[in-house]
Amino acid sequence: MSIQKGSCHCGKVKFEVEIDLNKEAMSCNCSMCQRKGTLLSFVSADKFQLVSGHDSLTDYQFGKKSIHHTFCASCGVTSFASGKMPDGTPMKAVNISCIEDINLDDVTIKKFDGKRI
Repeated sequence: MSIQKGSCHCGKVKFEVEIDLNKEAMSCNCSMCQRKGTLLSFVSADKFQLVSGHDSLTDYQFGKKSIHHTFCASCGVTSFASGKMPDGTPMKAVNISCIEDINLDDVTIKKFDGKRI
């Protein structure tokens, strides 16, 4: 694992995350993820640091309202979401498309059927 830097499109929201980019990411077909096209990798909240832009984030929740889908109020890009793992551990769902210098061809993308949840 290594520390990776990421941001929204306009750069107001910046983060650092300790993540293994050689593992897989998830493509979900729920009503939210399908429309946004996010590619998610999950880390415990202690491996994520919001460097800047807290005041630029807008929060959106739907369904069970268990996940905070945050996005930049300026450019609209969703860099990450916040929630809890099944065991209750706080987690971040990082949109790996927002990580600097990532080559998405090197990441294994697994499909998740979020429509059925």
